[in-house]
Amino acid sequence: MSAAAGGAALIQAMKELSSEWDQARASWRDAKSLEFEAKYLAELPQHIRRAAEAMEEIETVLRKVRADCE
Repeated sequence: MSAAAGGAALIQAMKELSSEWDQARASWRDAKSLEFEAKYLAELPQHIRRAAEAMEEIETVLRKVRADCE
């Protein structure tokens, strides 16, 4: 799997997690659920986006390195 594909897989996993969390939140809405969301989930999408962008940049560098080595 390429770094870019890994980033895309990470974004897809985040979408699935968000969907599952939405379903869980429908029946679990108390102080602990809000704490869990704030502590673990609130900033996760932005971290995932940054990681995916970094993985795309890594893929670009790796392509250049491979091209230079050929």
